[in-house]
Amino acid sequence: MNKLDLRLSSERLFTRLDTLGAVGATPEGGVRRLALSDADKDGRDLVTRWMKELGLSVRIDRIGNIFGLRAGQESLAPVMTGSHIDTVFNGGNLDGNLGVLAGLEVIETLNEAAIETRRPLVVAVFTNEEGARFQPDMMGSLVYAGGYDLEKALNTADDQGVVLGDELQRIGYAGDMACGEIIPSAFVELHIEQGPILEQEGVTLGAVENLQGISWTEVIFSGQANHAGTTPMHLRHDAGYCAGALASFIHDLAKDIGEAQVATIGVIELEPNIINVVPGRARVTVDLRNPDNARLVEAERRLQVFLSELAQAEGVVVQTKSLARFDPVQFDHGIARCIEENARALGHSCRRMTSGAGHDAQMMSRICPTAMIFTPSIKGVSHNPAEATTPEDVMAGAHVLLHTLLDLTRD
Repeated sequence: MNKLDLRLSSERLFTRLDTLGAVGATPEGGVRRLALSDADKDGRDLVTRWMKELGLSVRIDRIGNIFGLRAGQESLAPVMTGSHIDTVFNGGNLDGNLGVLAGLEVIETLNEAAIETRRPLVVAVFTNEEGARFQPDMMGSLVYAGGYDLEKALNTADDQGVVLGDELQRIGYAGDMACGEIIPSAFVELHIEQGPILEQEGVTLGAVENLQGISWTEVIFSGQANHAGTTPMHLRHDAGYCAGALASFIHDLAKDIGEAQVATIGVIELEPNIINVVPGRARVTVDLRNPDNARLVEAERRLQVFLSELAQAEGVVVQTKSLARFDPVQFDHGIARCIEENARALGHSCRRMTSGAGHDAQMMSRICPTAMIFTPSIKGVSHNPAEATTPEDVMAGAHVLLHTLLDLTRD
C-alpha cells in the first residue's frame, strides 16, 4: 500500500476530542483541567484506557508522564509523538489534546491496516505543560529531558501550598519508570499554531523549524503605602506608579529592539489595592521572547538597568526573581523538510515558521531530533474557550503527522 493512501478517521479523532473536552468543561465552553487536579486525573484515566484498548503498553515515569508504546519489527529507539492534556484556567479543547489524540488515531489507523513499523512508536502525554498550577511550565518534558531536577519538581507547591509529588500520589500517577528511560530516535509534535500567521497568509500547515527563547521575571516593588489625597507627588514612594512605568517601558523596549522581540506584562498585583491609598507594594511579571538569543539577552540587560534607575528615582526597593529562562531552540532541519514534503505530497500548502509559544517539543529537542507541525488557529485565538481550528485543517495536520511518523520509523 502506498502510505499516502492511508486515511485517518475524522469521526474517531473528533469523537475523542469531544469526549476528552467534556472532562473539566467550563460553562463558557472551554476546559479547565489543571495539572494533577481531579479533572486531570479523569482525563489521564480516559487517555490511558484508550491506549490500552489500542494494544499499547502503558508506562508512567516518576514525574507522571504517560507513554503508550507500540512495538516495532526491530528493538530500536522508537519514534515518539504526543503533547499534553493539562490546560490553563479556562482554555480550549485543541491545545495539547490534538497532539495526543492525533497520535492515538495514527496508532489505530496502523492497527486497522495491519502495518508494522520498523521502529516502535510511542505516544506521550507530558505532565504540567501549561504551568498554570505548578511552575515552571513544560515541567514534565523538561524533567524527562534532564533539564530540571526531579526532586525539585516533586517538591514544587502551588499557590495553595499543595505539593506536586503529593498530588501525583493522590491521583495515582506517581510512576516508577525512570525519567528519560526511553530515548526516542525522533520526536514530532502536532499542535495548533496559537497565533494568526497561517490564517492571515492562507497557508494550511506550518513546518516549525525553531522556537523563541523565553525569559520570565517576577518584579516586586516595595514602596510606602500612604493616603492618596494628603501625600504630595514628590514625597511618594509609589509602587503602583512603578508597575505602570515598567509596563510602558517593556512595550517601548520591544519596539526598539524590533524584529521578532515581544514583551508582555501578564500580572500586576497591588497592595493594599484600595482606590484611595498609594500602593506600597506591587508584584509584576515580565515575559520577554525572541528567537535570537543575543537580542533576548540585550532585552534582559536593559530591563535590569531600567529597574535600577527606577528604584533610585522613586525611592523604592526592587527585587527580581527569574521564573523561567529557556534559550531559543533550533529544531531538526531534516524532520522539518520531511513535514514540508509530506504536506505538499498530500496537496497542502506549507511554510517554515517559528513557534512563539513554548511546547514539550522544545524540551525533547535536548535529547533527540525534533520538529513540530502547526495547524492554523482561527483568528489566532488560544488559551481561550473560543480556540478553534477548522476540521479540514485539523485532519490535514493529522495526516501529515501520520506520514511523517511512517517515514521516521523507516530510518
